[in-house]
Amino acid sequence: MNDTNEIKALYRTYWEYMIDKNADGLRSIMTKDYCLMHMTGVKQSRETFLTGLMDGTFNYYSAVHDDIEVSVNENTATMTGKSRVMAAVYGGGKHRWRLQGDFTVRKEDGVWKLASSRASTY
Repeated sequence: MNDTNEIKALYRTYWEYMIDKNADGLRSIMTKDYCLMHMTGVKQSRETFLTGLMDGTFNYYSAVHDDIEVSVNENTATMTGKSRVMAAVYGGGKHRWRLQGDFTVRKEDGVWKLASSRASTY
């Protein structure tokens, strides 16, 4: 599998782990310094975000992927994923969101990992 396809598979795995609330799985595909910027502008570290996922602040039920674009530059890459996600966050009701994730991806010890993401809508 080439780098582009590996990174696209990483995005799909990310959503599988988010839906399953698999914190260990997510840790395994994120760098230790991973940072998420929510569409509200709030920045969270990997562990702070995972705490919110596990305590029910963030609940993801399904994701249908419309597009995944990847640009590789040696051991770093950028990826933009667009997915229709069924979610309930911050105590709100369950809604379908058209979420765009703009990710930076980094190869560590030969393995692609998510280094950061910025969430928005499309």
